[in-house]
Amino acid sequence: MTNYTKLILFYTTILLTNQVYAQNDDSAAAKTAVEDEDACAAIPLEDYNMGLRVGSIFIILGTSALGTYLPIILHHISPYKQGDIRDWILTVGKFFGTGVILATAFVHMLPDALENFSSPCLTQGWLSYGAFAGIFCMIASFALQLLEVVSVSHMKKMRERSRKRIEAELGNSTEYNEKHVNETESHFSKNTNVTTTNIEHHHHHIGESHGHSHSAFLEEDEAYKHIGTYILELGIIMHSILIGITLSTTANDEFTTLLIALVFHQFFEGMALGTRLNEMSYKSWIRPTAMGLLYIIMTPIGVAIGIGIHSSFNPNSYSSVLASAILDSLSAGILLYNAYVSLMSMEISHSNAFHEASTGRKVLSFMSMYIGAGLMSLIGEWA
Repeated sequence: MTNYTKLILFYTTILLTNQVYAQNDDSAAAKTAVEDEDACAAIPLEDYNMGLRVGSIFIILGTSALGTYLPIILHHISPYKQGDIRDWILTVGKFFGTGVILATAFVHMLPDALENFSSPCLTQGWLSYGAFAGIFCMIASFALQLLEVVSVSHMKKMRERSRKRIEAELGNSTEYNEKHVNETESHFSKNTNVTTTNIEHHHHHIGESHGHSHSAFLEEDEAYKHIGTYILELGIIMHSILIGITLSTTANDEFTTLLIALVFHQFFEGMALGTRLNEMSYKSWIRPTAMGLLYIIMTPIGVAIGIGIHSSFNPNSYSSVLASAILDSLSAGILLYNAYVSLMSMEISHSNAFHEASTGRKVLSFMSMYIGAGLMSLIGEWA
């Protein structure tokens, strides 16, 4: 065989090999495309048990209400002192709730967001960058910080205006009082009792003005404290609608397990919110009741929406996967910022009351937080 013939055979072999590899690559790509298409296809829900799905609305509604309103009722049914049994129970509930909030963000929201952002049902633009979940989580934390900065600036302006108004009122009252005292002193020999009465009267008026201004200061401070609770509820209810829709569009073989997990999930999350509502100072029960009710009805509303659209809803569609990924990321950012800044930092690390508490109370607080995080993480296996 000549060298020329060997060369022809060599190049022919290379061409055939490349063709085989190309065919294999094409078949593998086609197979991947088919698998991705199957993964994004709607899954029909056979033997949809409508009665059980409707019943789950009331089960979750009752469980959420129990978890949310139980701490509020324990806190307000009658006065109690520090060291009472109710004080210990509410302390456990408060720090247990902090652990629940942290685990909800780390275990229930962020992993789901990361999984959805890597779904083959998204376009290549979303799949080209693997950290969109962290980006949206970070955006949420930045937005909350800006919100708090704006709120603090607004409160300081209100406080400065109140201070100037109080000084003006006190100045006018003092000038009037001194003038009146001088007038009464000039007639002291005529009516001594009138002088004393007038002086006491005007001093009492000044005290009343100062009392009203002090009340205004307290109201402004309380308004600032409420911001953290509003932010916390925002993050929770965004996630609640999603899990409600997920429950009602889940196949029958997974529905019962998921429902049981969500019962505990909603109860613990309700306790976390209820203990935070106790931190708000309010004159009536309307505000905490309304805020608790807003959380209580969100998951049942999600279940009802899922029941209404279950025949046409595709949880694997592009819009569904993307919406779930973004909302879970934002919710995780909200809860993490609130947990670390408003709860753990302000109530533990930088709280004089916590540092001055007994060792037993500190240990109980930390153990409650760790147990809350652990139980919520365990529930993440199913929900």
